[in-house]
Amino acid sequence: MLTPVEVLQIICLIPIVGGSVYSILSVWTTRQFLRKTTLDINATEKFNPPVTVLKPVRGIEKDLKSNLRTISIQDWPEYQVIYSVQDPEDLALPILKDIQAEVDIQKIFVVTSNIEAGANGKVNNLLGAIAEAHHDIIIISDSDTNLKPDYIKNIIAPLSHPDVGCVCTLFKAKSAYRWFEKMELLTMNADFIPSVIFAAVTGASNACLGPSIAISRNTLQELGGLESLADYLVEDYELGRRVWTSGKKMVLLPYIIDVVVDLKNWRQWWTHQIYWDQNTYLARSGPFIATILIKAVPFAILFAVARMGDLLGLGVLGITVGLRLLTSGIILKELKD
Repeated sequence: MLTPVEVLQIICLIPIVGGSVYSILSVWTTRQFLRKTTLDINATEKFNPPVTVLKPVRGIEKDLKSNLRTISIQDWPEYQVIYSVQDPEDLALPILKDIQAEVDIQKIFVVTSNIEAGANGKVNNLLGAIAEAHHDIIIISDSDTNLKPDYIKNIIAPLSHPDVGCVCTLFKAKSAYRWFEKMELLTMNADFIPSVIFAAVTGASNACLGPSIAISRNTLQELGGLESLADYLVEDYELGRRVWTSGKKMVLLPYIIDVVVDLKNWRQWWTHQIYWDQNTYLARSGPFIATILIKAVPFAILFAVARMGDLLGLGVLGITVGLRLLTSGIILKELKD
């Protein structure tokens, strides 16, 4: 007859083994995904439609001007950039005006519109911007993203295929200086992004990543328009879900953009982690709960405690932590972090 402590040890071994196997497989899926070419980009060189880029902005962020400026110097023949804020007193407005004056006032638009269509502040901000959009191809790009000059070329290329409804790119965190920012970076780069890639390669799910999305205006309207997303806190997941259910493809590109980590204190980091988990749970409760089975390190700690820190318990803990560090290091190298 097994004692309760022995039962606990057996239960702990399930996520320890499952999580360790997952860590190894994540290295393989990350390499496979990043080494594949994007969807016929070389075959779509003649696909060069005019593009509108929507950049919702709120307040001052770390490296804000340099981040926002990267979208205004793209290697693309014709595009419009719309920086949008909701508050006419927003502290970011002078920066937006500076960029507009420095680059091309005919290409850069600054919009202030206090629309309250729902609970999602980002969508409310975007509604003011899209009203001024001139072109059919729409890119939604967060204000904390730092983009290479070939960004537009890469993200819109798959839209040349009529069966593609929406395109998004991978992202990795950068510019983390304080310990809680480094924790945020590790969460994104060593945990979240590998899980997105793993799901995409294995077909477990198809992610729509909010920091960087391209979609045609027609497709967006067919899916209900931005206004229909205003009450969804995880609007990117809902947009992706609508694309999948419409029968069109949701393309996740093996193209990585940078997202600047900007946290003021450890409480903001912790609140963001809770917020992120809550939203993930609300969007997909089943898969979120199932991720417990791949959390090897916490259960390895519990296993070692249940073993009273004996040689076996500490050995399992050491191997589990070592494997996690090794696989995370390899993945971060693949992401060029």
